[in-house]
Amino acid sequence: MNPGSCGPLLALLLAVLSAGASAQAPAPKEATAATRAANQALLAELPLADKQSFDDARRGFIEALGDQVIPGPGPRPAWTLKGYEFLSVETAPDSVNPALWRHARANMANGLFKVTDRVYQLRGFDISNMTVIEGDSGLIVIDPLISTEVAKAALALYFKHRPQRPVVAVIYTHSHADHWGGVRGVVSGDDVAAGRVQVVAPEGFMAEAVGENVIAGAAMSRRAQYQFGPLLGRGERGQVDAGLGKTVSGGTVTLIPPTKLIDQPVQTLKIDGVDIVFELTPGAEAPSEMIMYYPQFRVLNMAEITTQNMHNLLPMRGALVRDALAWSKYIGGALQRYGAKSDVLIAQHNWPVWGGERVQAFLKKQRDTYKYVHDQTVRLMNLGYTGPEIAETLKMPPSLSQDWSTHPFYGDLRHNIKAIYQRYLGYYDGNPANLNALPPVPAARKTIEYMGGAAAVLERARADYARGEYRWVAQVASQLVFADAANTEARNLAADAYEQLGYQSESATARNALLQGAFELRNGVPKIGAISTAAPDVVRALTLDMFFDYLGVRLNGEKAQGKTLVLNWRFTDTKQNYVLNLENSALTYMAYAQAVKPVDTITLSRATLDEISLQKTTFPAALQAGQIVVTGPTGKLVELLGMMDTFPGMFPLIEPRPAR
Repeated sequence: MNPGSCGPLLALLLAVLSAGASAQAPAPKEATAATRAANQALLAELPLADKQSFDDARRGFIEALGDQVIPGPGPRPAWTLKGYEFLSVETAPDSVNPALWRHARANMANGLFKVTDRVYQLRGFDISNMTVIEGDSGLIVIDPLISTEVAKAALALYFKHRPQRPVVAVIYTHSHADHWGGVRGVVSGDDVAAGRVQVVAPEGFMAEAVGENVIAGAAMSRRAQYQFGPLLGRGERGQVDAGLGKTVSGGTVTLIPPTKLIDQPVQTLKIDGVDIVFELTPGAEAPSEMIMYYPQFRVLNMAEITTQNMHNLLPMRGALVRDALAWSKYIGGALQRYGAKSDVLIAQHNWPVWGGERVQAFLKKQRDTYKYVHDQTVRLMNLGYTGPEIAETLKMPPSLSQDWSTHPFYGDLRHNIKAIYQRYLGYYDGNPANLNALPPVPAARKTIEYMGGAAAVLERARADYARGEYRWVAQVASQLVFADAANTEARNLAADAYEQLGYQSESATARNALLQGAFELRNGVPKIGAISTAAPDVVRALTLDMFFDYLGVRLNGEKAQGKTLVLNWRFTDTKQNYVLNLENSALTYMAYAQAVKPVDTITLSRATLDEISLQKTTFPAALQAGQIVVTGPTGKLVELLGMMDTFPGMFPLIEPRPAR
């Protein structure tokens, strides 16, 4: 299995572990006069007198993580906040959107915080928060971050100030890896297996946690590097934030399957003397997610469906489009059921909200943000406007744009509008000219030819750049690059335009994507070493159905033309049988079956398959070692393996891909 096949957040650790690859690259350029003017003009529109975010982010502070370096599994640290010292200055530099600068500074609040009696949070150890609730005899840990090293360090800081008590329960709020990957840093698998620790998760958690991005994992993983910017240097002209937190940790990812699933829309459990009301919110921020209410503490935990910014409806890494309408309804339901009964609202990113009236006001703004963007996008869609047209014209009303918690620091308003359009109507805008448009390279070559050739286009584009028309320059210079990737002048001009757009972007993820694009135009695709990021716990959790689905995706249809085969698979340890069938260049399978006609039979253990998936061995090596036994008359296994593509971890995104 390809290293990136277990999802973009896991594969992003490859970039984190390899951070520093750009250290020898030329320094980013300064903000231009046009960018300085754009960012300065924005200052007049921002509610800068509102300092509540900083007060909330620091409230309950006990001790900071500070500049501590948390070691990782290899030579690079799993986590450190070193490099973000530049954010100590209040005034935004010319190269950062002033709203994003403010948010990035608020996100620097880190360490152990007391939310209320018996409820604590560890923030700034990862992109996500770890919440600790003190039960009658032990601790309930909610969302143990991405990696074991940071989760362990966070719990150690908690124990430095609170009594040493055992963890009796872990709760995963949802299926994204930044909310479960560090679980073995706070509990052991043996304690869970022995029943000493309960692991609670929403219905469908395991399938989504290990399978959401298996099929398209290689593409998503590459795009995630643009979204989070781990290859960018930290600084005023580089990575400043990730919206939901500073960035992602780079330690050891683990997974312990849940022992208790929440499978009712609203379900109450008492865990170690603490009443917890669980409410499922599927299809919004994650396919499998839930919020919680703790009535004894009057605390509402909104997981990740309300954070201190507008979220993504379609991550830039790629995913199924999220349901903005359902998202809004979930928030509205929480407001109705828990708003008046809550003194504090927490989430698993950013900082809490205190005070009953403020909690309710916050929920209303969050609810109405997703409802407004949804309804107005669909309204304009039904008036005949396309996604790009709606994105260009739709603005948030002042009542929302003047609230810091609704700003698109993680999501991006234009991108979210296009996502809603895509959810309802797909990529096609209804214009037949776009139904079968030329792909990027031939379209770019014809466009540049029509425009008088590359030299003429460059001359005009430079003039537009001088006027600050960066959006257009980015488009036309990208056409030049796709028409001729070796055109250095075009690459540099496109990079310059991307860079200035990044400096102006309010969205941390859009900024990261633009600056990473600029870097690669100037320096090429980063040459990152082959570091496997498929976490063993995650690989072992893949169902065999998922494995065979992924095998079908790797099949090269051209190589398979005219070929047929049938293979029996027998797994000795799990006692599962499969029939794998190739015909019509498609690979299909049936579970709990065996073909009766003379075919090859592959006998192996699931453990051996996991070793192959983790790249600790190969099919040929396992065959030679006797870990796989093949019997039958056809010898088709080797032939099948020869038809499989191996997906590269890195490939171009802002220039033509090499010819196949």
